[in-house]
Amino acid sequence: MEKHEERLRKGERLCSKKLIDTLFGTGGSHAMTAFPLKAVYRLIDCKSETSAPEETVMESNVQVLVSVPKKHFKRAVKRNRVKRQVREAYRKHKSFVTLRVNEQTDKQLLIAFIWLSNELMDSVTIEQRVCNLLQRIGERI
Repeated sequence: MEKHEERLRKGERLCSKKLIDTLFGTGGSHAMTAFPLKAVYRLIDCKSETSAPEETVMESNVQVLVSVPKKHFKRAVKRNRVKRQVREAYRKHKSFVTLRVNEQTDKQLLIAFIWLSNELMDSVTIEQRVCNLLQRIGERI
């Protein structure tokens, strides 16, 4: 894999409120857990789910959201650290799902990683769990 493919660009981040509502609001999403992370994902059609097709063309086929609830870590410093660790682990191992989604035409994968633990973890553990979740998601889509 080349260096420029390992980047986590703005288009690969799930920011659209409409897509987030699609992921969490309506049925059809799937979830799996590898403690301390939970992954909620959904494979959608690019054209039917979004009303603006020109936005979708510029964005990636896989979009990711990382959430660390304030309930688990009151201090923003700790929440930001966990989010940074999860994003880095995803960036390294995103090829498991991007290759699978690119095989399918007009499909987009939305993934949300949600932190479940009250304790900080080391980066190696988080990387193993994210890798495990991405492999399992890649097998199911």
